[in-house]
Amino acid sequence: MRTATAALLIGLAAWTGSWLAMRQGLAALEQVAAQRLEVAATRLDAQLARFDFLPSLLETSPEVMQFFAHPEDGQRAYGVNLYLQSLNAIAGSDNLYLVDRGGTAIAAADFALPGTPYGRDLSYRPYVRDALASGRGHFYGLGVTTARAGYYLSYALPSQGTALGLATVKVDLAGMEQEWRQLPGPVLVVDEHQVAILSSRDDWRWRPLVALTDEARAEAAAARRYGPSSLAPLGWRDRAEGDGQARRVRVDGRPWLASTRQVHQGRWQLILLDDEAAVRASARNWAFSAALAMALLLAAGALLAARRRAIRQHLASRAALQRAHDALERKVAERTAALQAAQDELVHAGKLAVLGQLSAGLVHELNQPLAALQTVSDNADQLIQRNRLDEARANLARIGRLVGRLKRLSSQLRLFASKPADILGSVELLRLVQELQQQLAPRLQEGGIVLSLEGLPAALAVAGDESRMEQVLANLLGNAIDALQGWPGPRRIEVAATVEGGRARVAIRNNGPLIADTVLARMFQPFITTKPAGKGMGLGLMVSAHLVREFGGTLSAHNLAPTGAEFVIDLPLRRADAP
Repeated sequence: MRTATAALLIGLAAWTGSWLAMRQGLAALEQVAAQRLEVAATRLDAQLARFDFLPSLLETSPEVMQFFAHPEDGQRAYGVNLYLQSLNAIAGSDNLYLVDRGGTAIAAADFALPGTPYGRDLSYRPYVRDALASGRGHFYGLGVTTARAGYYLSYALPSQGTALGLATVKVDLAGMEQEWRQLPGPVLVVDEHQVAILSSRDDWRWRPLVALTDEARAEAAAARRYGPSSLAPLGWRDRAEGDGQARRVRVDGRPWLASTRQVHQGRWQLILLDDEAAVRASARNWAFSAALAMALLLAAGALLAARRRAIRQHLASRAALQRAHDALERKVAERTAALQAAQDELVHAGKLAVLGQLSAGLVHELNQPLAALQTVSDNADQLIQRNRLDEARANLARIGRLVGRLKRLSSQLRLFASKPADILGSVELLRLVQELQQQLAPRLQEGGIVLSLEGLPAALAVAGDESRMEQVLANLLGNAIDALQGWPGPRRIEVAATVEGGRARVAIRNNGPLIADTVLARMFQPFITTKPAGKGMGLGLMVSAHLVREFGGTLSAHNLAPTGAEFVIDLPLRRADAP
């Protein structure tokens, strides 16, 4: 009887120790997984939202909107295809194409490549039906012509209350899967049918968590979501809830802790799996330790009751048990401290990344007016020493304007990511460029550069905000001056403009070196620069392109022949009711 009772108590102690260790280990594992899940979900949502603007951007192109009325016009179709190709390359998306109301792709960025959707009937795709019905569509699946998976975002292009057709952008998410392979455990994303559409493990992709219903299979086949995949279930089985939002599951018979979060506005679920092997090993150790502790206590009690001579041995056993307990406590404290340190490092790294981005943008945006302020203030000092007070007063007034500009810049940095105001003013380009010419005069003179404004009409005014347009032109002129540094022979910058169809095309050209093709293709991406380290941060052109888009225009770059380069700003003319 005593033996049975002792065995029962030892078993109960082992079970309790294992349960407590498993609970604590899973809670710690879930806490660390929550940090990784937050980062992964934020990255995925940011990648999905990155191209939201692109399909609707085509609504602003008169050539695209007019093309729907004459899709049979071969010359016009070729021009639209080239425009889509250029816009797709600038945006960095996988593909960009137009679909008419019947569901046929009538233009595409990859029109000249094998596997292009150009000319194909896509009416069976849900993103086509949804966009024509409600204005927007979302879809993820295998490409019918390329067999490459991608995220499709469609937008109906309206005209007088009806949709002429739709624009669709395809986004390649393979890069996200590559990033997930660096995480400790598998990562997968399941769609509304619970099918793994993205996974860090190739053998899990296009496999549902559980067997699909006949209705779901029929819908997937009609939309050609998953291509020729067999849709064999993963063998996913829920076992128990975790301490928090995670749950314990088995996949193909192997136990995991699954941390789940909704992404893509609730359409998908992002799942991170962590192996329970380490936690289970720790639980076994705790079970063994608890059983051993209980056995020692029972043995000590039995010896104390049976033989008083065993008191010293009993005390020694308890001291040994205390040492073992203290050692285990130290290990638990060390692991807890390590987990906390890892969490603090993640938070610190995130703060440093945000501070780095903000400081880089701030330095770049304030650099030009500060440089001009230094030059003008130095000139004012020399003018006062020479008793040229009228010119000194003019310089002081210019310093006041520059300080005002710095104030505007600081407020614009705060509003950079916000939606721009619908009301735009009027900007007189010649006057604005002449003011910039005065500010840049020392640099022009020092570099032996001639700035020509003969091709800029005096009465030309475009829609926009004067201070932001000044930022754009100052950045482009400053880049042109930098490009001519060290260039042999005559150095010339020309600002010219033409007007056609209610829009102005302003070109800033220089006769310096050509831009490398690899740089030209990524010219408007952040941190892309050809300047030496410390001379440029690669943010100016990205910011300028963003500002021009706020005015309803575009900014593009081209090489000239045989040398030189030009940046072209395409903007609408000033409206009649603009101030």
